[in-house]
Amino acid sequence: MKELNFSTSTVLITGGTAGIGRGIAQTFLERGATVVVCGRRERAVPFADGQRTAHFRACDVRNADQCRELVEGVRSEFGGLDVLINNAGGGPEVDSATCSPSLIERVIQLNLTAAFFMSQAAHEVMKSQPTGGSIINISSVSAVRSSPRSAAYGAAKAGLLNLTESLAMEWGPVGVRVNALIVGLVATENSLDHYGGEAGVQRIGAMLPLQRMGTPRDVANACLYLASPLAAYVSGAKIEVHGGGERPVFLDLAAQAKP
Repeated sequence: MKELNFSTSTVLITGGTAGIGRGIAQTFLERGATVVVCGRRERAVPFADGQRTAHFRACDVRNADQCRELVEGVRSEFGGLDVLINNAGGGPEVDSATCSPSLIERVIQLNLTAAFFMSQAAHEVMKSQPTGGSIINISSVSAVRSSPRSAAYGAAKAGLLNLTESLAMEWGPVGVRVNALIVGLVATENSLDHYGGEAGVQRIGAMLPLQRMGTPRDVANACLYLASPLAAYVSGAKIEVHGGGERPVFLDLAAQAKP
């Protein structure tokens, strides 16, 4: 579809060298986009074929000055910025009662404050472009349900959803659309370790309505839609990409209780 051709677009993806971010970068490259990925440390960048690769730029997205320098550099080098995907995030599982103040602050900075900084920088470029721009925030199901042992992460991702709606309201008049994805369980290169091997991944997948965990490509395809003209009237939206959601435990308990 011509609406999903990004050959004239520049796309910036935070945390775009691994996991979901790498899948998003790969997918936009395949659609012809100029792709810039950033991280604190360079890794092998995604590629679409033997000739085109993503451009890596070092940036600590928790630092507002570095965010502005990154976006200004993208504008200067590539002529503008059409799509920003705030994907960088994460946090360790810890006991909420005893985790350190510094850890709480770091998790919130990475998952919420950084997206705000990057969005401010992108807005400065996008507001003066004839076509405006699209900002996509990668949130999590942890934002809309309890998040035990990752309370700071869940709270930050919940804040990201509110930030999405607020910025969409403020920046709509200058043509900047802001949307969010509520992402569920996704299998990445780290899933085998995190879920206890292939058997663990299969077991988790079987608990979901679609009988599998998501893939980075699933998230990337939703980003393609939100960044494209097909979503020209979509702003402030929160799209769930979770395969139907997590099955409530009480359903299995009720089934076990039946004679």
